[in-house]
Amino acid sequence: MQFRELTAADLPDAVKLYLDYYNGCEDGGWTEATALRRIRQVVTRMDAYGLAAVEGDVLVAFAMGYFEQYDDCFAYDLVEIVVAADRQNCGIGTALMCELEARVKEKGAMLVQLQAVNDEHHEYFYGKLGYKDAKNLILKTKIL
Repeated sequence: MQFRELTAADLPDAVKLYLDYYNGCEDGGWTEATALRRIRQVVTRMDAYGLAAVEGDVLVAFAMGYFEQYDDCFAYDLVEIVVAADRQNCGIGTALMCELEARVKEKGAMLVQLQAVNDEHHEYFYGKLGYKDAKNLILKTKIL
């Protein structure tokens, strides 16, 4: 497996991975159009940075997000990490996250932040990588 920067040229393969995983494993209702829009919004954003995990010419996983400047730090906001459904639990997500952390640190980020589903699977995955729940922030939502 090799890692390289995720680019707009990866959109078709990233959309396929996204649909396969979220609709097949998470009971999502994504369409090709909504998945493309979601991924394109992140990949083409100012200060975007993503990483692709490839085997040969096949995209098997990707992570995407963007850098964000604060008054006291430069952070990386991880928006999505997707591993092919048939490649889950093989260490690809862990390897991808470790490579991503090293690369964003080289680019000046002092922390990685993300929002995750509040369940045992996500708690285990991010916990083993050393991620902790933020004590100073809470997600606020309002249905319109």
